[in-house]
Amino acid sequence: MFKKIPSKLDTSSQDYKDNHRAFQRCLSDIESAGRNHKKHWEDAAPKQKKRGKMLARERIDHLIDPDTTFLELSTYAGEDLYEGIDVPGGGIHTGVGVVCGRRCLIVANDQTVKGGTYFPITVKKHLRAQKIAKENGLPCIYLVDSGGAFLPMQSEVFPDVDDFGRIFFNQAQMSAAGIAQISSVHGFCTAGGAYIPAMSDQSVIVEGTGTIFLAGPPLVRAATGEVVTAEELGGARVHTSISGVSDHAAKDDTHAIEILRYIVSSLGKKPVAEIARKEVVEPEYPSSEIPGAIPADPRKPYKIKEIIARLVDGSGFFEFKPAYAKTLVCGFAHIGGIPVGILANQGVLFSESALKGTHFIEVCCQENIPLLFLQNISGFMVGKKAEHGGIAKHGAKLVHAVSNAKVPKVTLVVGGSYGAGNYGMCGRAYDPRFMFMWPNARISVMGGKQAADVLATVKQAQVQREGKPALTSEQVEKIRNPVLQKYETEGSALYASARLWDDGIIHPMHTREVLIEAFEATLQKPIEETKFGVFRM
Repeated sequence: MFKKIPSKLDTSSQDYKDNHRAFQRCLSDIESAGRNHKKHWEDAAPKQKKRGKMLARERIDHLIDPDTTFLELSTYAGEDLYEGIDVPGGGIHTGVGVVCGRRCLIVANDQTVKGGTYFPITVKKHLRAQKIAKENGLPCIYLVDSGGAFLPMQSEVFPDVDDFGRIFFNQAQMSAAGIAQISSVHGFCTAGGAYIPAMSDQSVIVEGTGTIFLAGPPLVRAATGEVVTAEELGGARVHTSISGVSDHAAKDDTHAIEILRYIVSSLGKKPVAEIARKEVVEPEYPSSEIPGAIPADPRKPYKIKEIIARLVDGSGFFEFKPAYAKTLVCGFAHIGGIPVGILANQGVLFSESALKGTHFIEVCCQENIPLLFLQNISGFMVGKKAEHGGIAKHGAKLVHAVSNAKVPKVTLVVGGSYGAGNYGMCGRAYDPRFMFMWPNARISVMGGKQAADVLATVKQAQVQREGKPALTSEQVEKIRNPVLQKYETEGSALYASARLWDDGIIHPMHTREVLIEAFEATLQKPIEETKFGVFRM
């Protein structure tokens, strides 16, 4: 057992209570969005039931093994993204679930959102799910109920490299790599979407509700003059007995899911990552205390070990270089019995911090230990002393190590994620297998105050060069205030999650469970060997 982290969090203090209240305010927008989603699905349920269909989320619940957890991803994708159009969850449900004992990536179209059509964010979410499947070797199950592309936005959905067509490219590549592609068609499967079952290794179609065709009856009539019903054109009988596009016909949604489970149960066994697991031990301190440990003022640093103590097994932690470069905490722990190397911010990154992090990542890669990054970072140190000390080249070493590490990486933003600090701590661009945010998280190129001050300073210098009078305090504030407001809006966790800059906003109380599921998903294939390039010395 690693040494237990001693907690000094005073849960009876006024500071703790103030922090708890401030955290609740961070939750308000997110909880409001969640209530709106729930109401949307409650309102849509009767219509789906009348058609003999389940809601998308119900299909997932029936598909996964009893008493297992579905790791749902990007719940708030599309939130307030399109003016005048609500797209709850981006119009699609994605996540990792256990099916017949096998972890699978599940993609389910939500027919209640504009007929399950694909908005730009829907495509982005679908592609992100496929990337997760490919990186982690997870079989893909597609629960199809979609009208294809959302035609008013076709120019943003159809033609580019990461648009609708990439879905089928990914299916082909994953099938070639031995990653099973399985689909069931529960409703419309139209136009380009028809390629999802056609590109699957095995596919199921539901009688009476499932249809597959490149062009529906109205387009067929317009193009050829042929009058045909949807069932005659591409129903279950057509595709299981005439065209061969589907392999199995199901009587209803429940039967289709039963067939899917049979298919998954018949998949061959694949090699998984070899790691030294330990018995699972719950943390010594409750996760419910975490909100009280997060300062109400996001600019105020806090003791990151108080967070680690509430996430890791037995609150045990073996710290690496504990007396050196203390603004970056590094160490070894277990989460759900899985060994992890943790890099967590405790202030700004100095050259020493970057060197310590680089060394630690090398050690973890050598021993095939997955990495967990806990981001609360304002960036790298700036100024004459830092630049003369080589902060750029030392920071580059950390970025280099993060970029090339082949061990599974999971990132959690527990506070700020600013500038190059986001890069050094494995931000989205550095391919963490999963990246989550807490509701209090902030993400932008720099803090709003810093951005406002920089722009005001630049403008002040400009008027001085032009020989004009210096800006008054009122004029300076006129420059600063819109910038502050913009950064306040665009730096929020909900704004980021709506655009898929993460894989979801999670509550601190549920973080340990989410991390366990995420790391389990990353261990479904062997870990590749890491090779580093040239570190500038």
